[in-house]
Amino acid sequence: MTGRHRAIVRGMGTTSVELRPTVVPGPGELSIAPLYAGLCGTDIQMLRGLRDDPAPVIGHEGVARVAAAGAGVSDELAPGTLVTVNPTHPADPSFLLGHNVDGLFQERTLVPAPAVTGGLVIPLPATTDVTLAPLLEPLAVVRYALGELRRFAMATLLVVGDGTIGHIAVRASRCWLGADVRVVLLHNSEAGLVFSGAGPHSADELLTDLAEVALDGPTAALVATPRDATVPALEVAIAAGAEVIDIVGGLPAGAGAPSLPDVDLTAVRAANCGGRPDPAHVVTSGRLRVFGHRGVANRHLLAAAAELGREPGRYRDLITHETDLDGAARVMRELARSHDRLIDGRRLVKLSVRIAEHN
Repeated sequence: MTGRHRAIVRGMGTTSVELRPTVVPGPGELSIAPLYAGLCGTDIQMLRGLRDDPAPVIGHEGVARVAAAGAGVSDELAPGTLVTVNPTHPADPSFLLGHNVDGLFQERTLVPAPAVTGGLVIPLPATTDVTLAPLLEPLAVVRYALGELRRFAMATLLVVGDGTIGHIAVRASRCWLGADVRVVLLHNSEAGLVFSGAGPHSADELLTDLAEVALDGPTAALVATPRDATVPALEVAIAAGAEVIDIVGGLPAGAGAPSLPDVDLTAVRAANCGGRPDPAHVVTSGRLRVFGHRGVANRHLLAAAAELGREPGRYRDLITHETDLDGAARVMRELARSHDRLIDGRRLVKLSVRIAEHN
């Protein structure tokens, strides 16, 4: 070990900035210096005690520079290289960045050898706009979802959920599904509806009640809700007449839906991990085709990086709050105590945490 670094650490019922030992990377390992990282919906669930993931330092969405490389690491990942980390190993469940391995809300993050040799540390162009880093992984998730959904003919895309993924899905659908697909965004709250209505890239229909509109023609649904809301959201999509549904939101173990009594939804979602298999495994139940996925492949992250480079203005306003490590710890404490996402008088869609200056 050499020196110490600042980190947002959760524990003992609170979240605070603390000094942690900076570990020198061993053979095959990397030490990276996060620049910007984003707070995810699953992070908020961990802060609220709704998930039991053990990592005291969370955060899996962001961009970093390689600070030090252990013996045997490829020159492609030399110190100074701008990188992002794919947070989900497709074959090794012991690596889930920010969940069971310490994440990015710290000045140094140690990336273990299996993740490095597995190719999960991805070099990025030097011209990458690092201030958009918190949107990179969520946009990759949407890229994966829409890439699978567009294999099915659809006239309407129903997006259920008005968090970061839902809003990104609305905006990305124009790029990846085409202008002929009608997009309907079903919100969880009136506050979400107000945010969407004020934004520059709105869905064709903004709703809090699906009964307000008829979904004509073949309909695909993307369910992007918190873990405890996924099954009810799935039932809403089925009742609306969706013919193919992608479950992006999390699920409790052994989850099932009344409309799909013989389907283990958790197993359906787990069947596709880190972009494998390709194409995704889909379960058919009567008229319905249902699939889900955990994580993304590197190709989805690279496609998302390219999209952010081409059209940064399509997504930038989704970063509603930006702060440093100390400010982020305060926001996390407020979110842990609250059931809503109102921070400093404004609805939080994506929190960007500035950890180090980019130069």
